[in-house]
This record gives sequence, structure tokens and C-alpha cells, in this order.
Amino acid sequence: MLEIGQKAPDFTTQDHLGNEITLSNLKGKKIILYFYPKDDTPGCTKEACNLRDNLNLLKDKGFVVLGVSADSLDSHKKFANKHQLNFSLLLDEDKKIINAYGAWGEKNMYGKITQGIMRYTYIINEEGIIENIIKKVKTDAHTEQILALYQK
Repeated sequence: MLEIGQKAPDFTTQDHLGNEITLSNLKGKKIILYFYPKDDTPGCTKEACNLRDNLNLLKDKGFVVLGVSADSLDSHKKFANKHQLNFSLLLDEDKKIINAYGAWGEKNMYGKITQGIMRYTYIINEEGIIENIIKKVKTDAHTEQILALYQK
């Protein structure tokens, strides 16, 4: 598991629109890098729509939002189009980014232990350093949860 104060692992991948995204090219911006289990499932949809609905507020605070799951390009496109998502969903079918950020692990789903993507959010500062980590994401109030970290 990565920790606050560590350099965020760099990566290059494609987003759902076909744009190449390299984390190190986003230096100078605050990044909300959120990991979610699966496109178009109830919790993941609530989380994505909360971020979508508050994107202008996040942008005003200097944030760029990037979502990551192991779903396919086609799945990401359908999810983004269906819910009119206004930020990038990153491709990570081989789970390289997910593993680099420690977002793969054991989960307890209704008493059943499974392996899967952990719902984690990393906030990376303008210098590429992990500034905050949210491990207990409130899917329907994720923006508020993020912004509360910066109310001090």
C-alpha cells in the first residue's frame, strides 16, 4: 500500500476517448485518481455521477479527475456515454495501475471473501506526491469527502 508523502507511481494509458494519459505529464495539476470495481454497477455509478455533478467545483479547486477500473474500452465508453461522464476513465485491463497503487486485494462481499479492485482514491499534488488517500469512499458523497480534506 502506498502512503501519503510518497511519489505517485507514474503510468501511461489510454482513456475512454482514446487520449493517451501519462500521469507525469499532468504535473502542476492536482489529480483525483479513483479506483472503482466495475462500470455501470450501483455503487460505481453513484460515485461517478457524484464526481460528474460536482466536476466544475473540483476544477475550480484545481483538480483533474481520473477513474480507473479493469473494464474494457467498450465498457468504459458505454458507461461514460450512458451517464454523461465528463472526466477520463482510464484503461487498465492488465491491472498494472491498479497493482501499482495497491488497489487490488481481498474484499468481503456479503460475507463472501473475493479478490477484486478496492474502492480507493488517491489525491496527488502538483509535484506528483500522494497528498491524501481515501480508503472508505462514500459513493454518493465522494466530492464532499474529498473537499472536506481541504477545508482547513
